[in-house]
Amino acid sequence: MAKPTTRYRTVDAKPSRDSLVKPGELVDLIEVTPLTLTDRRIYNQLLENAWEAIDKPVLHVIAKAQLRGSHNSNDRIGESIERLMSAIVKVEAVWDGKPAVERVQLLGGNLEMARADGLFEYEIPPRLRKIISNSTVFARLQREVMFALSSKYALTLYEMVQKRGNLRWRSSEKFTLDALRGVLGVPKGKLTSWSNLRLRAIDPAVAEVSALSDYMVEIQPIKTGRSVTHVELRWWRKDGEAQGKAERALQFASPGRKARAEGRAEELAEESKPAKARPAWLDRQGAALKTQTYETARLRHPGYDIYFVEGEWRAWAANKAAPEDPDRAFLAFFRKYAEANPI
Repeated sequence: MAKPTTRYRTVDAKPSRDSLVKPGELVDLIEVTPLTLTDRRIYNQLLENAWEAIDKPVLHVIAKAQLRGSHNSNDRIGESIERLMSAIVKVEAVWDGKPAVERVQLLGGNLEMARADGLFEYEIPPRLRKIISNSTVFARLQREVMFALSSKYALTLYEMVQKRGNLRWRSSEKFTLDALRGVLGVPKGKLTSWSNLRLRAIDPAVAEVSALSDYMVEIQPIKTGRSVTHVELRWWRKDGEAQGKAERALQFASPGRKARAEGRAEELAEESKPAKARPAWLDRQGAALKTQTYETARLRHPGYDIYFVEGEWRAWAANKAAPEDPDRAFLAFFRKYAEANPI
C-alpha cells in the first residue's frame, strides 16, 4: 500500500548564509497601509530572525544594530516598526473550500530597549502564525539582492519572481492591473494612469530585477478595448554568462557589498548606474541645472526619474517669478514632490 504523500511546508525550509525564506502568502499580499522599502527590508529580517520558532507563540529578540545598518540613529527603526504594527494586509485564503480574503496585522506587540546598542523584542500575531504554519509555497530571497534593490516596487517584484521561479510548468502569470497595483503596494490615488505606473514603478523595477537577480523579467500590458486592464508577468532563468553579469553588477562600485549589507543600497544603486542623458524636450523648457544638482537629487531621492520631476517643477513654475537660485528651488520642489508621491 502506497504511503500518503505529505506536502512540504514552508516552515521546513531553512535559511542559508546567503538567503532567507519568505512564505508565499506574505509575498502576494495586498497592503491596506502602504509600507516603504526600509519597512519591507526590516520585516524580512524580523521574519528570518524568528524563523526557527515562527509558528510558535514565543517572543523573538534581535539586536537593533542588525536592523539599523549604517544609520547612527534608531529613529528610522522605530518609525518602521510602528508602520509595521499598524499595517493591515489582505491575504488570499480558503474558507470551507471557497476563496476568501483574510485580513491580518504584520507585527504584534514589541519592546525596544532605549540604548542604541540594545535589543528589540517582538511577537508574530496568532492569525499570521497560522497562515505561515499552513504555507506550502515560499520565496527564497538572496540577501545581497534584497539590499541592492533601490525601490519597494523592485523588491516586491523580486519576491514575486522568486516565489514563482521554480514552478516546473509555468513561466508567466496574468494579473488585473488593480491586482498588480495592490501587490506592488502603490498608494491609493498615486500613479493612476498606466503610463505613469509603467514609467515610475514597473519599468525601473523590471530593469533592476533583471539586472541583479537570477531571472530575466518582463511585464507586458494587455488591453481591453483601448485601455490597459491586465498585465502578463513573464520570467525565465538566466544562463551562466548572464548570471555572471548579475554577480558583477552586485559588486559594482566597491565597497558595494558591505554598504548594501549595511542598508545603503539606495545610494549605491544610483552610483552604479551611468547618468541618463537629459532629454531634449526639457531643453525647450529651460537650461540644464548644475551637474551637482542632478547628482544631489539622485542621492537624496533614489528610484525617481529626476528629469521627469524637473519637468513637473518647470510646469509648476511656468507662471511664477523666476527663482533667484534655480538649483536650490528645484531641490526644494523635489523634496516636497517625493513626500507627496512616495515610491
